[in-house]
Amino acid sequence: MSATLDEIASQPALWERVLDVDASALPAAGARVAVIGCGTSWFIAQAYAHAREAQGLGLTDAFTAVEFPADREYDKLVFLSRSGTTTEIVDLLRDAQGKGVPSLLITAVAGGPGEPYADDEIVLDFADETSVVQTRFATTALALFRANLGHDITTAAHDAERALATEIPQRWVDAEQITFLGNGWTIGLANEAALKLREASQSWTEAYYSTEYRHGPISIAQPGRLVWSFGELPEGLEAQIAETGAELVTFDGDPQAHLVLAQRVAVARAQARGLDPDHPRHLTRAVILR
Repeated sequence: MSATLDEIASQPALWERVLDVDASALPAAGARVAVIGCGTSWFIAQAYAHAREAQGLGLTDAFTAVEFPADREYDKLVFLSRSGTTTEIVDLLRDAQGKGVPSLLITAVAGGPGEPYADDEIVLDFADETSVVQTRFATTALALFRANLGHDITTAAHDAERALATEIPQRWVDAEQITFLGNGWTIGLANEAALKLREASQSWTEAYYSTEYRHGPISIAQPGRLVWSFGELPEGLEAQIAETGAELVTFDGDPQAHLVLAQRVAVARAQARGLDPDHPRHLTRAVILR
């Protein structure tokens, strides 16, 4: 067993706990918002940004910290950082305070170096992790965002229980390559799933908008490889994937719950390769540059 696997299994209960978290510091309807994170946090930011803007709640952009356009104006900046110590995040929080731009930090650890610069802070300490690879903190933060948007988190948690009970076929563990597809808010899930398998199991993974998949990436599909879809596929794409011989993986529940299944596959592939998913090579819990 691994700590990562235990943390994956804890997610449904944690998602429901966010329903009791004070989320009043999240952006109000109509506010122009940028959501900023690094790595996994960036992909969660993508999911939230797509969902918020699609619901007509205001312009919402997602950026990785080093690509944030400092000259663009927003009503509020939302920062996501599990440790709260990521150098690029702390630097941007300091800059935002200096410019008088309201900011919110969502983290698992209170009292970090970014806290003095944040106007508000939401601490999801109950979702903190011991493993390097992020799973439950990221999805719990996404559950918080989605609950604030009116999404049904209770059903998502129940679907995650099903994802935890789903048997993982050996052919998924042995698959030569996996491509993840998403559309709308689920593109963030596709990007995160691909990252999770690269981090934990050194797998060859890619991620694309499902509408872009026909424009080149489908060329790598073949027998022994998987195409994993979060959400609905464009008309005709399922048949095209079948023609390649690749296996299409779908799920009849909430897309966020489908990410839980992908996390489990990441651990299964790591263990099959003799790797430690709790301590992936070249990675640390937080990136601190000085």
